[in-house]
Amino acid sequence: MRAIDAVHKPPMTIDAAATVTDAAQAMDRGAVGALVVTDGDRPVGIVTDRDLVVRGMARRTPSDARVDSVMSTDLVTMAPDVDVHDALAKFREHDIRRLPLVDGGRVVGVLTVDDLIVDLARDLGSLLGPIAGQVASGAPEPSLPVRG
Repeated sequence: MRAIDAVHKPPMTIDAAATVTDAAQAMDRGAVGALVVTDGDRPVGIVTDRDLVVRGMARRTPSDARVDSVMSTDLVTMAPDVDVHDALAKFREHDIRRLPLVDGGRVVGVLTVDDLIVDLARDLGSLLGPIAGQVASGAPEPSLPVRG
């Protein structure tokens, strides 16, 4: 599966000149925990809800401070058509939970660990259906074909 196919929400970005308050409000509206920070269309960082608390509130950063003052600048990205298994390796290698997918210098998606867990749970659920039915009903194993 391609990384972009596992993404469940459209990407949310915010301009580097926006305020910390703007970022918090955008996260609230979009029900997301991170925004890719851009300069024009070019991604330059990422700001998470944790960044707002640890780098912002805990250090008494003014609410009208620029969001790029609290963002993480070591942005790790991947192409949208990369296999999702390569993305898993990137999550582990960099100890991150969100991976912006960039095509032609523009953010086209953000793959999250949550996206992968939702897909995995759905896949496991579909695999468990026949097993759960057999266990719950106590149905016998299917008969072997009779050889004559």
